[in-house]
Amino acid sequence: MAPRKNFRNQAKKEVKPAAVVNKNGVKAEATVAASGGGFSGTKIFTWFMVLALLGVWSSVAVVWFDLVDYDNVIERAKEFRFNFSEVLQGKLSAYDADGDGDFDVEDAKVLLGLKERPVSVLLREAKEESAVKEPDAVPPPDDDAAVPLPPISDDFIPDDSRDEATHPYEDENNAIDTKGELVEKAQPQQTVEESKQYNDQPGSLETKETEAESVPEPEADVEPEVESVPELKENAEDQPKDKLQEKPKKKKPKLLNKFEKTIKMEIDAAEKLRKKGKVEEAVRAFETLVLQYPQSPRCRYGKALAEDGLAEKMLSNDMLQKAIGTYKEASELPNATPDLIKATLKKRAERQQFLGRMRGALATLEKLVQIFPEDVALKNDLGVAHLLIGDNKGAKRIYEEVLATAPSDGFAKVHYGFILKSENKIAESIPFLRDGLESGHPGTDDGRFYFHLGDALQRMGDDSAYKWYERGHLRGHFASVWQRSLYNVDGLKAQPWWTPKDTGYMDLVKTLERNWRIIRDEAQSVMDKTTGLFVPEEENLREKGEWGQFTLWQQGKKAGEACRSVPKTCGLLERYPEATGCKRGQIKFSVMQPGTHVWPHTGPTNCRLRMHLGLVIPKTGCKIRCTNDTRAWEEGKVLIFDDSFEHEVWQDADSYRLIFIVDVWHPELTQYQRQTLSSI
Repeated sequence: MAPRKNFRNQAKKEVKPAAVVNKNGVKAEATVAASGGGFSGTKIFTWFMVLALLGVWSSVAVVWFDLVDYDNVIERAKEFRFNFSEVLQGKLSAYDADGDGDFDVEDAKVLLGLKERPVSVLLREAKEESAVKEPDAVPPPDDDAAVPLPPISDDFIPDDSRDEATHPYEDENNAIDTKGELVEKAQPQQTVEESKQYNDQPGSLETKETEAESVPEPEADVEPEVESVPELKENAEDQPKDKLQEKPKKKKPKLLNKFEKTIKMEIDAAEKLRKKGKVEEAVRAFETLVLQYPQSPRCRYGKALAEDGLAEKMLSNDMLQKAIGTYKEASELPNATPDLIKATLKKRAERQQFLGRMRGALATLEKLVQIFPEDVALKNDLGVAHLLIGDNKGAKRIYEEVLATAPSDGFAKVHYGFILKSENKIAESIPFLRDGLESGHPGTDDGRFYFHLGDALQRMGDDSAYKWYERGHLRGHFASVWQRSLYNVDGLKAQPWWTPKDTGYMDLVKTLERNWRIIRDEAQSVMDKTTGLFVPEEENLREKGEWGQFTLWQQGKKAGEACRSVPKTCGLLERYPEATGCKRGQIKFSVMQPGTHVWPHTGPTNCRLRMHLGLVIPKTGCKIRCTNDTRAWEEGKVLIFDDSFEHEVWQDADSYRLIFIVDVWHPELTQYQRQTLSSI
């Protein structure tokens, strides 16, 4: 049988040596290959097979045990546009990620995200990207323009509680009992403390007035033809048809001085990072520019804007304070253009107001007015700054100066009219409020001004008040002609009168009605005038008479000293958080003497309902009207109404009327809304 042919036998045959005779005459084969003295073809093939199998099983192990994140590798290859053919050709300069002119280990670290890219590289890439996107761009003209800043978002955490910086529009003793924001939506998820601070004071003119003339903000690679006109809260089509005005064109602000025009590409590259939301990189880029050009106001201004954006991203008051300081530095550098000084200081004042630094903002605006004494808009802003610190006299002086030089300025008119009304100069306030609203000027279309004009007209017996309420409703400021509250949450059930069953607070109502005598007795025990516990109503709601109040809870906070005077009453209420936790209401005794009339008015918010428990009610002469429905109190019974609707009170009896007022959350508010809505 012929031997079987195979590669092993063939290999043995090919290496078999010839026989030789040694010196002793004995034949010996020189089996060099067999003895291992060389490397045969058989062993080459064996090692080849071993390596091949190792490779196969290694690949299987890598895939099976997921040792390599292929998706991440692919994504990184896409991100940096890695071209393998270029690698083979030695073209690695394209992957010089650290800017040192070659491709090495440090570049690989950057490409793999293990090391940050140098600022110089970021600036270079931004410039190259600009050149690619706009190959036909021509050098900018001398009048380098900037796009106005959008309105500041309210999503920040101010340091100071507005309890320390009371808004005069809301807490002025002579002000009408209305406060507020046009519509207050439910806030995004955040803590109770954050919500209280972050939303700022609802309805403060701080936000509305700073939006009246937006501050120019530099826009990389864009040169607008005109600066945007101060924007209103509403769209132009919402303006009264007979008062729509064409927006005047303004000259482009010049933010660059002569030297800065030579480094405009570098500034624009850093600015592009900020515009893309890469605020950390933008801060580093502008810091580099400031180090290179320490006397450049525009570089310093860009750094301040980047720090401002980073503060907003981090929700950091410390970072915002740093930005405020940088704004000041930019404004004080030599060779800063007038437009840059104005933009920088206006932005600084806005952010100071945002942090509750009202007096600091006032000082900044005073400096602005000194530098630009002919700028009416700056004077108007200064007037608002005086109002924000409760200085109505200072604001009045400013607006008188404005109206002396610009008698048709609608913004100054509505504010001046408001101040006159707060001084109870009702008749004098009407023409200023009316003319200001009819002007349609920026900053005039505000629910408060419609409210105060209508209220002044009502007090003068002028039925045209409802025409202005109707206009305010059509403009979206009021839910209806009757319901004119300004701190509102959309979608809540709205009706003037409620039953206990409607509210769902049956247990609270039963507790009040079962214990009304205990509550009455404690109230009468503290009514002695010598104690001074019943404070006169101070919101200028009375046409005539005497009306006193004794508060137990305010804005969801217990008045400890007051409750010690009426411990049983407070003890009854402790188990009802819908009342004691109502941050937009009060719990108080109310005593009204004969001959008292309370003007028609509305409460500040649709987020609460008001319960009246009758304690001492004369048989005749006491009544309350809500909308067009008039009712009377009964001792031991609870009346419930929504005080965001217009209501009016008469006390024409021959003895005092005593009731217990308990505000409760609107039943349709969620638990989250109750926790996060700001206090009133």
